[in-house]
Parts: sequence; C-alpha cells; structure tokens
Amino acid sequence: MKRFILEQSATEFFTSHAGLALVGLALNRFTDLRKQARTIPKRHGIPNIELIRTFTGLLCLGKSDFEAVEQARGDRFFQASLGIKQMPSSARLRQRFDEDAPALIPLLDDASIAFLARSEAPITPLGTGHVALDMDVFPMDNSHTAKEGVSYTYKGHDGYAPMAAYLGAEGWCLACELREGKQNAQKEFGHVLERVVPRARSLTDAPLLLRLDSAHDALGNRQWLARQEDVDYLIKWNPRKEDPAAWLPRFEEEARWETPRPGKRIGVFSALIDEKTGEKDAQGKAVTRPVRRVMRLIERTIDRRGQSLLLPEYELEAWWTSLDQRVASDEEIIALYRHHAISEQFHSEFKTDLDVERLPSGKFDTNDLVLAHATLAYNILRWIGLMGLMADDSPVRHKAKRRRLRTVIQELMYRAARLIASGRRLHLRFSEHCRGFTAFARVYHQLAGG
Repeated sequence: MKRFILEQSATEFFTSHAGLALVGLALNRFTDLRKQARTIPKRHGIPNIELIRTFTGLLCLGKSDFEAVEQARGDRFFQASLGIKQMPSSARLRQRFDEDAPALIPLLDDASIAFLARSEAPITPLGTGHVALDMDVFPMDNSHTAKEGVSYTYKGHDGYAPMAAYLGAEGWCLACELREGKQNAQKEFGHVLERVVPRARSLTDAPLLLRLDSAHDALGNRQWLARQEDVDYLIKWNPRKEDPAAWLPRFEEEARWETPRPGKRIGVFSALIDEKTGEKDAQGKAVTRPVRRVMRLIERTIDRRGQSLLLPEYELEAWWTSLDQRVASDEEIIALYRHHAISEQFHSEFKTDLDVERLPSGKFDTNDLVLAHATLAYNILRWIGLMGLMADDSPVRHKAKRRRLRTVIQELMYRAARLIASGRRLHLRFSEHCRGFTAFARVYHQLAGG
C-alpha cells in the first residue's frame, strides 16, 4: 500500500458541505427574513439576519451547539453560500439569542410558512381528499441539567415536551413550540390550534383532517373544531375509568365481529353520542348535536403464545370523528388514525438528525428560538430531499415516499467541492465521479429559478 503525502494549500479552497449553497438560496429567495429582521431595532452590532443565517446553516449540517460556529468563522464557503457578511462568535450568538428570542421567534415561524408557500411544497392528501394535520407532544431528554423549564416528563425523565404540528403525508412542520416537561398536553392547547390551523389553511385549499391522541380528548376541542370551516377531526377517545367488559353486551348487539386467529375476536361499530355545542336555544336550554364515535373491542380467550386464559381479556378503544360514515367507514377511520403514528418519525428527525434533543441554552426562550430555527431547517431539508433524492438519478436507490433528514444531510449537504473565484464569480466544482451532482444541480437550478 502506498502512503500519502499530506499537504495544505494556501491558494485552493475546498469544502466538505457544498449543500449549504442550496440552503442559502432557500433562505434568501423564498423567505422575507432579511427584510423582517430589520423590524427588530439594533443600534449597532451584527444584523439579526446574519445570526439567523449562521445558525440555520449549522442546523442543516446537523450541528445544534453554539460553539460549532467557531469552526465556520474562517470558512469562506459557509459565508458565501448563506450570504453572510459578518460571522458572530459563539459567545455573541448566544448573547444575542438571549436578548432577542421573543422577537425573533415569530419571524422564523412566518419564514417557515413563507418558504413552503413560495417553494410550492407538494402536499399530498389522504384518500378522503383531506390533508392530514397531525399534532402531538414529544419528550426531549435534558436530564442532569439545570435549564429553565426542564422538569419530569411523561416518559420518566427530566426534559422538555414541545408541541409539534405536521401537514400532509410529507410531514411539513408548521410549528414546534417548546413546553416545560411537566406541562399537560391539553394545557393552552386552544391557543396552539388558533395559531396552527390558519397556517395550514394558508398552504392548502383542501379540507383538513386534524388527528390527535387521547390527551386531547376534550369537549372544548371538539366544540372549537366544529365551528371551523373545512376542518374535520379524528381524536382518540380517552376511556378514563370505563370498564371494557361492560361494553360487551352492546358490542354483541351492534358490532361487526371478525376472528383474525383462534381465541381472538374484534368487534367494531359506530355510536352516535349527543354532545353539548356550547350554545343555547331560545328557551335557554343547551343545544346538543350527535357526534360519531367509532368503537372497537378486542376479546382474547387465548393469548398470542397459544395459552388459554382462565378469564377473557378485553381491550376497548374508540375514536371521535366528524367524518360521516359515507366518507370513511369504521375500518377506514381506524386506519386513518393508525397513520397518525408516522408523526413519531418526524419527532425523531428533530431529536436525532438535527441533534436538538439536548437544547444548547439554559434559558427557556432561547431554547424556544433554537426550535424555531430547527423548524425552518427541517422544512428546507425536507424540501431538498423531495426535490433531489426521489428521482431515478438520485444517489439513494431504494424507493420511498420521502427521505429522512439524515439522508439529505449525508447525500446532499456533505458534498465535497472546490470553491473557485474567477471573473468576479464563484464556481463550485465537483468531482467527475460525484454521484450526487445531477441531483444537486437539479435542486440548485430549481431554487435559483432556472
């Protein structure tokens, strides 16, 4: 084996993360951050837009700590690709985020929606014609820290419990709002709905189907959603203290039963439950309306190992929905809710691919700002993955409906190239054997507008 001679060149500049050229175009051509950042008054110092570009660029490379900016300060390509004129130090970046977090968060939230709208992000509907809007809380482990807002989560560790909202089969993130770990999922949920639903409505004309787990089984939620135009819901029922066996007589009378294996029966039927609408009639009586609840009871007399049980075991589940029986059958309702679990994959991409599970600051507002940056980076990387890694010429060969952010970072962000300045222009030269060049060039020209 021949040994290499190691050298450094002062006249040539190479980069290992050429994909930031795509991120820079997405930030600067498809959002108004440059103009909006000026609305936050600053007498001196680095402009806010430079801080946003810097940190978003780091997140798109999977780096979420403030200290990572020190490696990028002497990186000419990092600055040129994102349009940065002044690079902050890690201390200055942290300090400015601490100072301006409450003012910067709304700008980044608006920028995420603006990017999706202007880039004409594809939004795939469900078989019913609705666009899925999945909302859920997920835990972020920040154990053994003294960060503001860190407390005991439902997963049994200390951390945060942010509320995230995803639109469509692609999983576009409309919000990822930081919450204390101990905060109940339903607390202040009405305010979240008032922010998220209009964002979804601005991106699609199709009716929405809001899918929620049993933590949001509340009469107030259903009343609010019933007043919204073109918004249906599918919410897992919280049985609380219901006895599953007590429902057996009604299931025997009304349900359709199937036996997937010996010793196991599954019964399903729809029940209409009269609920208060929150309004009163002319006589002052509360007005009610029938609401569909799909019920499912599982009876087991033999367990999965073939062991006969002394007494039958019963498992009761149900789902509230505003969808009519003609739109979706009972089985289709159950299948629609089952797909709600895909949002767990999106949570993991925030925590692992973008590496934001252990947030970098000790201050709650600053960490909320970090999540706002992560939401924008998430949507940009998701879009780049759909445009660049789904075609036949993409470096990723297996078929999929979308690519994980980690795959986008590995295949398109971390692409080696040589930066050449010639004729007052910058050239990005890739190797002849770069398998991702065709996909990279396609996405770049699409972002550049031709």
